[in-house]
Amino acid sequence: MASLASQTFPASHNEGNERISVLPGIVLCGIVTSAAYALEAGERVIVGKAWLEALVLAILIGTAVRSMWAPDAKWHAGIAFSAKYLLEIAVVLLGASVSASTILTAGPALLFGIVGVVASAIFLSFGIGRLLGLPTRMALLIACGNSICGNSAIAAVAPVIGADSDDVAASIAFTAVLGVVVVLGLPLLGIALGMSGVAYGALAGLTVYAVPQVIAAASPLGAIAVQTGTLVKLVRVLMLGPVCLILSLVAPRLAPQEVPEGEIVAGAGAKKRPGISHIVPWFIVGFLIVVACRSLGLIPSVAIVPISRIATLLTVVSMAALGLGVDVRTVAKAGGRVTGAVVLSLIGLGGISFGLLALLSMT
Repeated sequence: MASLASQTFPASHNEGNERISVLPGIVLCGIVTSAAYALEAGERVIVGKAWLEALVLAILIGTAVRSMWAPDAKWHAGIAFSAKYLLEIAVVLLGASVSASTILTAGPALLFGIVGVVASAIFLSFGIGRLLGLPTRMALLIACGNSICGNSAIAAVAPVIGADSDDVAASIAFTAVLGVVVVLGLPLLGIALGMSGVAYGALAGLTVYAVPQVIAAASPLGAIAVQTGTLVKLVRVLMLGPVCLILSLVAPRLAPQEVPEGEIVAGAGAKKRPGISHIVPWFIVGFLIVVACRSLGLIPSVAIVPISRIATLLTVVSMAALGLGVDVRTVAKAGGRVTGAVVLSLIGLGGISFGLLALLSMT
């Protein structure tokens, strides 16, 4: 799904200079990516193993750069392009490494369980937000972002419920920062608990916000974890469509909110029905098509490894862009109640996810 960078750094509207405008940002992401791979190689030389892989290092380096230096407008379009389009292409290419047998391995119980986890997490997170005194729309944004796919869910839900720009900005900031925290911390938990690749991949897919972040979080435990995590995450993302449709029916019943003069309300003056691109993003369709091609033998076996490497490289670049869109100082501006709601909601999501894995005897 789209990263914070694609929300913070809008692409240039000057079509004549579009190709030129994206170049500086792409080069910057490439430099961060190169540094991440160099550090990974250094780890292998010094300790014989990469404890932090390039996917994670790219986030850390990008976040460090962004926290010390705010890129000006000339970098924005390229960072947004790398964060959004390159990761979407990477997800599509990742389908070449997933066959129908992987999907069948997950089983219908897990697939139905994912639906239950998302629904339960939305109700729990919304309840936490309201108990902490958050406005209804803010609580809904946090609930959907936490339970489905982070800032992409927030961006899709905001116009449906008519959320104001301050609520959207605060929610997106938290999903970006906590998303990085989860990517860094979850592998340590999986290793400490001795989880199998399938079980840990399912946990990553159920708890991590964005698709590329799932790949980054799952990769330390191997290819099976990445495949399972991606599959679980994409099923979770598909819940965004039904949730948006339900909220579009609920939205007219929400109490009107007072909006200060000049404040921006998401979707103001527009229809409240979500667009088809919000319900089924193109890259999910592309991923499923590539999976079908792999399962039908239409992709030569010799091409699978090179395609996988290209997907990994593009993902690392997108993670660099993600890091460049995260300023950890923005968290302090959101307030204690929002902080508590997001953190408690994330903990609740983790508890529900572990409950599902225990129910399916996967822990």
